[in-house]
Amino acid sequence: MKKLALLFAGLSLFLATGCNDDGDTTMEYPLVGVWQPLKEVVTTVETGEDPVSDLITYTDCQKESRWRFNTEASGKRTDWDFIGTTPQCAIQADRNFTYTYDKSSKTVVIKYQGTVEPSNAKVVTLNDVTLNLSVREETQDPTVYKTRTYTFKRIPQ
Repeated sequence: MKKLALLFAGLSLFLATGCNDDGDTTMEYPLVGVWQPLKEVVTTVETGEDPVSDLITYTDCQKESRWRFNTEASGKRTDWDFIGTTPQCAIQADRNFTYTYDKSSKTVVIKYQGTVEPSNAKVVTLNDVTLNLSVREETQDPTVYKTRTYTFKRIPQ
């Protein structure tokens, strides 16, 4: 009888710990990679007011821009736009940055080279092809909260 009780206890323990399928098969995608910005939404919220959002769709020239997140927690942002008196599509800004990404809270802190204050961002969407990154902008007025949410497409390497 003792052997049967031990066998039952062992089998119960095996079933309780050995078969742990909780159905959580959420795929985690990396932030690391090259991203092409497609559009952005600027949202402004003033204390006591309704939020106001403006959609900015990018031109084909602006879509040549790239944000590169390297594995070494460094990156580079290259912005393209029309410049000059006879506008031509060219690099408008080329900035290096360092970043930290906390997967559990989905927060990104980006520090551009030559700036004092880092930019705080939140990953809204991250999958194999899309990144939505909401970057908080600092305003001079403490009663105004402003975010700029970029929509990116992953560029295969």
